[in-house]
Amino acid sequence: MKYLKPVMLLAVSSLLFTACGGPHHVPQSKGGFYYDGIYFGKNFSETFKEGIEDGCKTAQAHYTKNHTLFKIDKDYNDGWFLGRSRCIPLFKVEEEEEPVNSAEK
Repeated sequence: MKYLKPVMLLAVSSLLFTACGGPHHVPQSKGGFYYDGIYFGKNFSETFKEGIEDGCKTAQAHYTKNHTLFKIDKDYNDGWFLGRSRCIPLFKVEEEEEPVNSAEK
C-alpha cells in the first residue's frame, strides 16, 4: 500500500504529459497554414503568410522579398525569417551519370 500513492502519481502525471506532447496540426479549413507541404501554425495575418511564402522561395534559391513590407511590417518580417528557416532543403544528393573510377587514371 505504501507504493500505491507514488505509482498512481506517476501514472497520472505521465498521462497528462503525453496528452500535451507537441504541436497539433490544424487543418486549413480551421485556420491552419501550410506552405510547400510544411505546417507553420494557425491564425496568421495575411502579411505574415506572405512573408512565409517569400522566405520559403528565398530558402529554395529564388530570392523573393518585398523590401517595403520587410522594413515597415513586423508580421511580414517575422514571417519571412520563419519561412526562410523552415523551408531550407535539408539534404540534396546530386548523382553523376557515370561513377568516377580513380584507378583508371
